[in-house]
Amino acid sequence: MKKLLLIGALATASITQAQTTNWNLDKSHSGVKFTVKHLVISEVEGSFKVFNGSIASTTPDFNNAKVEFSVDVNSINTDETKRDAHLKGEDFFNAEKFPQMKFSSTSFKKVKGNAYVMEGNLTVRDITKKVRFAVVYGGTVKDPWGNIKAGFKASGKINRKEFGLKWNNVTEAGGAVVGDEVKMLINVEFAQAKAS
Repeated sequence: MKKLLLIGALATASITQAQTTNWNLDKSHSGVKFTVKHLVISEVEGSFKVFNGSIASTTPDFNNAKVEFSVDVNSINTDETKRDAHLKGEDFFNAEKFPQMKFSSTSFKKVKGNAYVMEGNLTVRDITKKVRFAVVYGGTVKDPWGNIKAGFKASGKINRKEFGLKWNNVTEAGGAVVGDEVKMLINVEFAQAKAS
């Protein structure tokens, strides 16, 4: 009986594995951006130029998909060289010691239509916290070269101080130079991996 159960479990695992579709990030059609308050009165925008990601899905609509994403901190760009150098330094990311930010999803659930909620663990400066993203699934199409593509837009926010990015200063009026809340906007396109 135990042998039959084991064979059944292995067969089920093989079917599940066979149904998993892997997707690789199309970096040339993707972007990772963020905004943060400056002097309370405005927002500074920035982006990361080097990043990578993958999706493993067992359903065509990506419900319950597994998402992995990483960002090269040294690729930060706010269109100001001195500010970028400061952000890479010890006051913020300490990119020399912690060169990557990583995200691993724990849940990817359809809410309604093309709206999803993605939860997972974000690691910055070796500090890992649970985060949540609202995701809009743009759809899946075949491009003119026969590749199957899927598009997503994820938005969320974190408190930078919870991840050890604690530097700040105060204006004469008592306002913070840099806001604590960082808003993230990630537009990504994935290509279905071709069978080897």
